[in-house]
Amino acid sequence: MLNKFIMEEHVKSALIEDIGYGDITTENLAEENDKLKGFLNTRTDGVLCGVEVFKTVYKLLSDDIKIDFHFKEGDKIKKGDKIATLSGPAKELLMGERLSLNYIQRMSGIAPETCKYQEAIGDYPAKIVDTRKTTPNFRMFEKHAVKTGGGALHRFNLSDCAMIKDNHIRLAGSITKAVEKLRKNLSHAHKIEVECDTLEQVSEAIQCKADIIMLDNMSIEDMKKAVKMINHQAIVEASGNVNLSTVREIASTGVDIISSSAIVAKAQTLDIALDI
Repeated sequence: MLNKFIMEEHVKSALIEDIGYGDITTENLAEENDKLKGFLNTRTDGVLCGVEVFKTVYKLLSDDIKIDFHFKEGDKIKKGDKIATLSGPAKELLMGERLSLNYIQRMSGIAPETCKYQEAIGDYPAKIVDTRKTTPNFRMFEKHAVKTGGGALHRFNLSDCAMIKDNHIRLAGSITKAVEKLRKNLSHAHKIEVECDTLEQVSEAIQCKADIIMLDNMSIEDMKKAVKMINHQAIVEASGNVNLSTVREIASTGVDIISSSAIVAKAQTLDIALDI
């Protein structure tokens, strides 16, 4: 999920943004040969995510920084756990502190939030998936965190899958016209998803042989009816009004996937600190 080359370029750009023309505090306090040892500690329970990007920050700053993680990516961590031990040149260790924490705190906050949703679904076969409502230029990391937390992934970007939404239907004139035009122009490898607000739209999407049918903001009763109508002719996605108190009931309708922006947008950053 984490492309090494994209990750390094992202971290380089973030380091340039953060360091600017130099860390005037650390560079004027630390001597050239000063060394430090620190511990990465968690102050709240969560799921560890972002190990590789954390290491990448320090790899780009210095080859002399040693990092030993005591937990693996995806491990559950508890308040007070010593996640990792770091040692090396004081300047680079302190210079990379904030940025490395930004990555791992954000990703380790999304992973447990996703885990909560999937656990709430319980023994129903539905999978919780993310959306494109992500932080600009941080999507790869946030989607990796969703995957680490036990969720599945929706399309990564606009070129992954054709999704016909209400404005597209208005543009084309109807669901049927939109699907027909896309079938004519797209590669056979691309799937077509149709967002439906009503059972009438679901019926039209079935007739058009849409690959995925999204039930958008439908009531539980209408979702049950839609699932019966579709009868395995397409993948069924539920979206809208998805939270921890509703996700299990939505899963009980028989949908295949449940998409929610909340697992990313409303996730709290995990309280992790680098203590020297």
